[in-house]
Amino acid sequence: MAYVLLVIVLSLLQFVLFGIAVGRARGKYGVHAPAVAGNEHFERCFRVHMNTLEQLIVFLPAIWLFAQFVDPHWAAALGGVYLVGRTLYFLSYLKDPKSRGLGFLLTSVPSLVMLVGVLLSAVRMLTLT
Repeated sequence: MAYVLLVIVLSLLQFVLFGIAVGRARGKYGVHAPAVAGNEHFERCFRVHMNTLEQLIVFLPAIWLFAQFVDPHWAAALGGVYLVGRTLYFLSYLKDPKSRGLGFLLTSVPSLVMLVGVLLSAVRMLTLT
C-alpha cells in the first residue's frame, strides 16, 4: 500500500503544481482573477488544471478501491501510468491542444481499468455470498 499512497500524494502534488502554473500564467499574460479567459496560453493552462480536477474525482476513489479490493501493486502501477499521462497531457496541451490525445488516453484508461476491476470484484463478492 505504500506505493499506492505515494502515487496518491504525487497525483495531489501534481494538481497543486498545475495550479501554481495557472497562477504564474495569470501574471505572465495579465489575466486577473476572477477572469478565466482573455489569453489563449493562459486558457490552455487553466483548462489543463480544471481537466485534472475532473480526472482526480474518478482517479482517487478508483485507485483506493482497486488497491483495497483487487491488488495494490497493480493499483500503484496503473497510478504511475496516470501520472505520466497527466504530465504528458499538461505539456502537449500547452504546446498544442490538438496533440493532447495520448496524454488523455494514458490518464483515462488506468482509471477505467481500475473501476472495471473494482466492479468485477464487487460482483464476485456478491456471487460468493
